[in-house]
Amino acid sequence: MAKSEHPAVWYEHLHTEKYTGARRGRIHTPHGTFETPMFMPVGTQGAVKGVGTRELKDIGAQFILSNTYHLWVRPGDELIAQAGGLHKYMGWDQAILTDSGGFQVFSLADARKLKEEGVTFQNHVNGDKMFLSPEVAMRIQNNLGSDVMMQLDEAIPYFETYEYIKESMQRSLRWAERAQVAHKNPDTQALFGIVQGAGFKALRTESANGLVGMDLPGYAVGGLSVGESKKEMNRVLDFTMPLLPEDKPRYLMGVAAPDSLIDGVIRGVDMFDSVLPTRIGRKGTLMTRFGRVVIKNSKYKNDFTPLDPDLSYYSPNPIRRDQFGNLAQYDLPDYNPFQNLTRSYLHHLFNANELLGAQLASEHNLRFLLQFMEDMRTAIENDELLAFRETVMEEYGYNKPNARLF
Repeated sequence: MAKSEHPAVWYEHLHTEKYTGARRGRIHTPHGTFETPMFMPVGTQGAVKGVGTRELKDIGAQFILSNTYHLWVRPGDELIAQAGGLHKYMGWDQAILTDSGGFQVFSLADARKLKEEGVTFQNHVNGDKMFLSPEVAMRIQNNLGSDVMMQLDEAIPYFETYEYIKESMQRSLRWAERAQVAHKNPDTQALFGIVQGAGFKALRTESANGLVGMDLPGYAVGGLSVGESKKEMNRVLDFTMPLLPEDKPRYLMGVAAPDSLIDGVIRGVDMFDSVLPTRIGRKGTLMTRFGRVVIKNSKYKNDFTPLDPDLSYYSPNPIRRDQFGNLAQYDLPDYNPFQNLTRSYLHHLFNANELLGAQLASEHNLRFLLQFMEDMRTAIENDELLAFRETVMEEYGYNKPNARLF
């Protein structure tokens, strides 16, 4: 068989929005072709908390994200490799992106010692001493078999000194070069680089230019959504995104607030991820078209309205078929069981500590963001993204005094 002219993962541009320059495209992977811009649910330990792979397909998930550090600690990347890779291990036949584990090492692990070779630390589960380097991160991710792998970088606070961030950024560049050399499966897995540099334009430029010079299949912007204001994040994106190739996918790490999703897309981002929708869902906060709903509040005890009457809980996912190739029962236009679930019922589930409450809320929030991205893709195609943003800002409540961030 002749070798494909494309790398394992590649970007196809479909349309540029007339008034903002936002991109509408597709990302092709060994496990399918997926529409952008997209939001990726996070399944840190090989599972999206409270939502099964069947349900993820039902609600329109395309990529999911898993974590290298957590899967390395348990059950172990070699065990997952023996099982046939992460796709088979967790029963997911669509695309997977794995981050490098660097963020978790620098945020969860104890007794860290950072050197040029890598970082030595004690893991958060049993305190075992471990060593993570660019080469080790590549070995783990090659064993996992994810479609997209992230380079190891140093996760640092946003508000550090120029010299500290410069040293860290340049080390991460060298680590990207080492990761590219250590990558064993370039025909089936794509390595993305991560642009660092905090809020310093010169450092972001140096980082982006170094990574682009490596001709990687895709690029992420890291070190944002870590405590800086949204205005500051947009300022950094304004001068960073034009540095990245137009023919490669662009990924903004750790973002899920609706206004930030739109702002990122306007600036050229294709991919987003965050634990936000499932984390707040498990605690009883719902994302709806008209803003946040804290379902534990007593005012919902006698509220027999749907959670969000405008949300179509099941996505027309072309991958999902029955054994005869026909759309399943729940794909019929008049079948939407979630519309029969009231705010009162979900309020009851949380007050009764029923696990189903956290599951339904998590699934609801993910579907909200996935449909949000579907609607945004349509707005881009129709050159109506600014009107879409104006509607979201008004309906979601961002224009109100003391508006919440999500």
